[in-house]
Amino acid sequence: MRVSGRDGVVTIVLDRPHKRNALSRDMQVELCRLLAEADQDGAVRAVILTGADPAFCAGNDFTDAAQFADRYGKRFWHHPARALWAMGKPVICAVNGACVGGGLEIALSASFVVASERATFADTHARLDVVPTWGLTALLPQAVGVRRAREMSLTGRSVSAAEAERIGLVNHVVPHERLLPFAGELAGQVPRTGAVRDVLRLYDRGPGAAAAAASEWEQAVALERPFDPAGFAAAGRDEARRRAGGESE
Repeated sequence: MRVSGRDGVVTIVLDRPHKRNALSRDMQVELCRLLAEADQDGAVRAVILTGADPAFCAGNDFTDAAQFADRYGKRFWHHPARALWAMGKPVICAVNGACVGGGLEIALSASFVVASERATFADTHARLDVVPTWGLTALLPQAVGVRRAREMSLTGRSVSAAEAERIGLVNHVVPHERLLPFAGELAGQVPRTGAVRDVLRLYDRGPGAAAAAASEWEQAVALERPFDPAGFAAAGRDEARRRAGGESE
Protein backbone atom coordinates (compact mmCIF):
# COMPACT_ATOMS: atom_id res chain seq x y z
CA MET A 1 0.00 0.00 0.00
CA ARG A 2 1.36 3.45 -0.92
CA VAL A 3 -0.01 6.69 0.51
CA SER A 4 0.62 10.29 -0.51
CA GLY A 5 -1.05 13.60 0.16
CA ARG A 6 -1.30 16.98 -1.54
CA ASP A 7 -3.61 19.98 -1.15
CA GLY A 8 -5.87 18.16 1.27
CA VAL A 9 -6.27 15.08 -0.95
CA VAL A 10 -4.90 11.72 0.21
CA THR A 11 -4.13 9.14 -2.49
CA ILE A 12 -4.07 5.48 -1.49
CA VAL A 13 -2.55 3.04 -3.98
CA LEU A 14 -3.19 -0.70 -3.79
CA ASP A 15 0.38 -1.69 -4.56
CA ARG A 16 0.64 -5.39 -5.24
CA PRO A 17 0.83 -5.48 -9.03
CA HIS A 18 2.27 -9.01 -9.23
CA LYS A 19 -1.02 -10.17 -7.67
CA ARG A 20 -3.15 -7.71 -9.65
CA ASN A 21 -3.61 -5.89 -6.33
CA ALA A 22 -5.64 -8.76 -4.88
CA LEU A 23 -6.44 -8.07 -1.24
CA SER A 24 -4.73 -10.17 1.39
CA ARG A 25 -6.10 -10.07 4.91
CA ASP A 26 -3.30 -7.69 5.94
CA MET A 27 -4.15 -5.36 3.05
CA GLN A 28 -7.79 -5.27 4.09
CA VAL A 29 -6.84 -4.32 7.64
CA GLU A 30 -4.42 -1.66 6.40
CA LEU A 31 -6.91 -0.16 3.95
CA CYS A 32 -9.53 0.14 6.70
CA ARG A 33 -6.96 1.83 8.94
CA LEU A 34 -5.85 4.30 6.28
CA LEU A 35 -9.43 5.26 5.46
CA ALA A 36 -10.23 5.83 9.13
CA GLU A 37 -7.10 7.99 9.55
CA ALA A 38 -8.01 10.12 6.53
CA ASP A 39 -11.55 10.52 7.81
CA GLN A 40 -10.31 11.77 11.18
CA ASP A 41 -7.69 14.15 9.73
CA GLY A 42 -9.11 17.67 9.61
CA ALA A 43 -6.69 18.66 6.84
CA VAL A 44 -8.04 16.02 4.45
CA ARG A 45 -10.94 16.97 2.19
CA ALA A 46 -11.09 13.87 -0.03
CA VAL A 47 -9.46 10.51 -0.71
CA ILE A 48 -8.47 8.97 -4.04
CA LEU A 49 -8.21 5.17 -4.14
CA THR A 50 -6.44 3.55 -7.09
CA GLY A 51 -4.29 0.55 -7.99
CA ALA A 52 -0.76 0.03 -9.25
CA ASP A 53 -0.92 -0.75 -12.97
CA PRO A 54 -2.03 -2.83 -14.73
CA ALA A 55 -5.00 -3.67 -12.47
CA PHE A 56 -7.17 -1.79 -10.01
CA CYS A 57 -8.05 -4.77 -7.81
CA ALA A 58 -8.64 -8.43 -8.61
CA GLY A 59 -10.70 -8.94 -5.45
CA ASN A 60 -9.61 -11.07 -2.53
CA ASP A 61 -6.33 -12.96 -2.69
CA PHE A 62 -7.44 -16.48 -3.53
CA THR A 63 -3.99 -17.85 -2.60
CA ASP A 64 -4.38 -16.65 1.00
CA ALA A 65 -6.37 -19.74 1.99
CA ALA A 66 -6.01 -19.08 5.72
CA GLN A 67 -7.77 -15.76 5.23
CA PHE A 68 -10.84 -17.46 3.86
CA ALA A 69 -10.89 -20.36 6.31
CA ASP A 70 -10.89 -17.79 9.10
CA ARG A 71 -13.34 -15.51 7.33
CA TYR A 72 -15.97 -18.12 6.61
CA GLY A 73 -15.38 -20.28 9.68
CA LYS A 74 -15.38 -17.59 12.38
CA ARG A 75 -17.33 -14.70 10.84
CA PHE A 76 -14.12 -12.68 10.68
CA TRP A 77 -14.61 -9.87 8.17
CA HIS A 78 -12.20 -7.04 7.59
CA HIS A 79 -14.65 -4.98 5.62
CA PRO A 80 -13.15 -2.25 3.38
CA ALA A 81 -16.58 -1.55 1.89
CA ARG A 82 -18.01 -0.86 5.34
CA ALA A 83 -15.06 1.45 6.04
CA LEU A 84 -15.92 3.33 2.85
CA TRP A 85 -19.60 3.63 3.80
CA ALA A 86 -18.55 5.14 7.14
CA MET A 87 -16.46 7.89 5.53
CA GLY A 88 -17.51 11.48 6.17
CA LYS A 89 -15.36 12.63 3.26
CA PRO A 90 -15.73 11.72 -0.40
CA VAL A 91 -13.70 8.80 -1.72
CA ILE A 92 -13.00 8.79 -5.45
CA CYS A 93 -12.11 5.40 -6.92
CA ALA A 94 -9.75 5.93 -9.84
CA VAL A 95 -10.06 2.59 -11.64
CA ASN A 96 -6.95 2.10 -13.75
CA GLY A 97 -7.48 -1.47 -14.98
CA ALA A 98 -9.31 -4.68 -14.12
CA CYS A 99 -11.83 -4.20 -11.30
CA VAL A 100 -13.09 -7.63 -10.32
CA GLY A 101 -15.10 -9.26 -7.53
CA GLY A 102 -14.24 -7.60 -4.23
CA GLY A 103 -12.52 -4.84 -6.20
CA LEU A 104 -15.84 -4.09 -7.86
CA GLU A 105 -17.53 -3.98 -4.45
CA ILE A 106 -14.94 -1.47 -3.26
CA ALA A 107 -15.45 0.73 -6.32
CA LEU A 108 -19.23 0.58 -5.89
CA SER A 109 -18.82 1.70 -2.27
CA ALA A 110 -16.94 4.87 -3.22
CA SER A 111 -18.54 8.30 -3.58
CA PHE A 112 -17.53 8.62 -7.24
CA VAL A 113 -15.87 6.29 -9.75
CA VAL A 114 -13.56 7.59 -12.46
CA ALA A 115 -12.28 5.03 -14.94
CA SER A 116 -9.33 4.87 -17.28
CA GLU A 117 -10.17 3.88 -20.82
CA ARG A 118 -8.28 0.66 -19.99
CA ALA A 119 -10.59 -0.26 -17.09
CA THR A 120 -12.81 -3.32 -17.11
CA PHE A 121 -15.38 -4.42 -14.55
CA ALA A 122 -16.65 -7.90 -13.67
CA ASP A 123 -18.42 -9.74 -10.88
CA THR A 124 -16.78 -13.18 -10.82
CA HIS A 125 -18.11 -14.47 -7.49
CA ALA A 126 -20.39 -17.09 -9.07
CA ARG A 127 -17.59 -18.31 -11.33
CA LEU A 128 -15.54 -18.95 -8.18
CA ASP A 129 -18.50 -20.68 -6.47
CA VAL A 130 -18.72 -18.06 -3.72
CA VAL A 131 -21.18 -15.28 -2.93
CA PRO A 132 -20.39 -11.58 -2.44
CA THR A 133 -20.22 -10.35 1.16
CA TRP A 134 -19.55 -6.61 0.82
CA GLY A 135 -22.99 -5.41 -0.25
CA LEU A 136 -22.73 -6.02 -3.99
CA THR A 137 -26.30 -7.32 -4.31
CA ALA A 138 -27.56 -3.88 -3.28
CA LEU A 139 -24.81 -1.67 -4.69
CA LEU A 140 -24.66 -3.09 -8.22
CA PRO A 141 -28.43 -2.83 -8.87
CA GLN A 142 -28.35 0.73 -7.50
CA ALA A 143 -25.74 1.58 -10.14
CA VAL A 144 -26.91 -0.30 -13.23
CA GLY A 145 -30.41 -1.63 -12.52
CA VAL A 146 -31.37 -5.08 -11.30
CA ARG A 147 -31.48 -6.83 -14.70
CA ARG A 148 -28.01 -5.71 -15.75
CA ALA A 149 -26.72 -6.48 -12.25
CA ARG A 150 -28.06 -10.04 -12.41
CA GLU A 151 -26.49 -10.53 -15.82
CA MET A 152 -23.10 -9.32 -14.61
CA SER A 153 -23.27 -11.53 -11.51
CA LEU A 154 -24.49 -14.70 -13.19
CA THR A 155 -22.32 -14.57 -16.32
CA GLY A 156 -19.18 -12.95 -14.90
CA ARG A 157 -18.67 -11.12 -18.18
CA SER A 158 -16.37 -8.12 -18.38
CA VAL A 159 -17.80 -4.65 -18.94
CA SER A 160 -15.60 -2.15 -20.75
CA ALA A 161 -15.01 1.36 -19.48
CA ALA A 162 -17.20 2.80 -22.24
CA GLU A 163 -20.08 0.46 -21.40
CA ALA A 164 -19.60 1.11 -17.68
CA GLU A 165 -20.08 4.83 -18.28
CA ARG A 166 -23.11 4.24 -20.48
CA ILE A 167 -24.91 2.05 -17.93
CA GLY A 168 -24.10 4.23 -14.92
CA LEU A 169 -21.42 2.10 -13.28
CA VAL A 170 -18.88 4.95 -13.43
CA ASN A 171 -19.10 8.74 -13.44
CA HIS A 172 -16.41 9.51 -16.02
CA VAL A 173 -14.02 7.76 -18.42
CA VAL A 174 -10.74 9.50 -19.22
CA PRO A 175 -7.49 8.69 -21.03
CA HIS A 176 -5.26 6.52 -18.87
CA GLU A 177 -2.62 9.19 -18.34
CA ARG A 178 -5.32 11.64 -17.21
CA LEU A 179 -6.85 9.34 -14.59
CA LEU A 180 -5.16 10.60 -11.42
CA PRO A 181 -4.99 14.25 -12.50
CA PHE A 182 -8.71 14.17 -13.32
CA ALA A 183 -9.54 12.48 -10.01
CA GLY A 184 -7.52 15.19 -8.26
CA GLU A 185 -9.42 17.91 -10.09
CA LEU A 186 -12.72 16.30 -9.09
CA ALA A 187 -11.58 16.10 -5.47
CA GLY A 188 -10.65 19.79 -5.61
CA GLN A 189 -14.24 20.67 -6.44
CA VAL A 190 -15.47 19.34 -3.08
CA PRO A 191 -16.03 22.31 -0.75
CA ARG A 192 -14.46 22.46 2.69
CA THR A 193 -17.76 22.75 4.52
CA GLY A 194 -19.37 20.77 7.30
CA ALA A 195 -22.29 20.05 5.01
CA VAL A 196 -20.17 17.56 3.05
CA ARG A 197 -20.08 15.14 5.97
CA ASP A 198 -23.81 15.61 6.59
CA VAL A 199 -24.71 15.03 2.94
CA LEU A 200 -22.66 11.83 2.93
CA ARG A 201 -24.35 10.75 6.15
CA LEU A 202 -27.76 11.30 4.54
CA TYR A 203 -26.76 9.16 1.58
CA ASP A 204 -25.54 6.54 4.05
CA ARG A 205 -29.01 6.44 5.63
CA GLY A 206 -30.51 5.51 2.25
CA PRO A 207 -28.39 3.64 -0.30
CA GLY A 208 -25.69 3.00 2.30
CA ALA A 209 -28.16 1.41 4.69
CA ALA A 210 -29.42 -0.86 1.93
CA ALA A 211 -25.85 -1.96 1.19
CA ALA A 212 -25.15 -2.63 4.87
CA ALA A 213 -28.31 -4.72 5.17
CA ALA A 214 -27.43 -6.61 1.99
CA SER A 215 -23.94 -7.28 3.33
CA GLU A 216 -25.34 -8.81 6.51
CA TRP A 217 -27.60 -11.07 4.47
CA GLU A 218 -24.77 -11.98 2.08
CA GLN A 219 -22.55 -12.95 5.00
CA ALA A 220 -25.30 -15.10 6.49
CA VAL A 221 -25.71 -16.93 3.18
CA ALA A 222 -21.93 -17.33 2.88
CA LEU A 223 -21.78 -18.96 6.30
CA GLU A 224 -24.49 -21.44 5.30
CA ARG A 225 -22.57 -22.57 2.23
CA PRO A 226 -19.79 -25.19 2.29
CA PHE A 227 -16.45 -23.56 1.58
CA ASP A 228 -13.25 -25.20 0.35
CA PRO A 229 -10.31 -22.73 0.43
CA ALA A 230 -8.16 -24.95 -1.80
CA GLY A 231 -10.96 -25.32 -4.33
CA PHE A 232 -11.55 -21.58 -4.26
CA ALA A 233 -7.84 -20.98 -4.90
CA ALA A 234 -7.88 -23.39 -7.86
CA ALA A 235 -10.99 -21.75 -9.32
CA GLY A 236 -9.34 -18.36 -8.91
CA ARG A 237 -6.26 -19.49 -10.79
CA ASP A 238 -8.43 -20.90 -13.58
CA GLU A 239 -10.35 -17.62 -13.79
CA ALA A 240 -7.11 -15.62 -13.91
CA ARG A 241 -5.82 -17.80 -16.75
CA ARG A 242 -9.12 -17.45 -18.60
CA ARG A 243 -8.96 -13.67 -18.43
CA ALA A 244 -5.26 -13.54 -19.30
CA GLY A 245 -5.95 -15.75 -22.30
CA GLY A 246 -8.71 -13.43 -23.52
CA GLU A 247 -11.44 -16.04 -23.53
CA SER A 248 -14.83 -14.90 -24.66
CA GLU A 249 -16.81 -13.38 -21.81
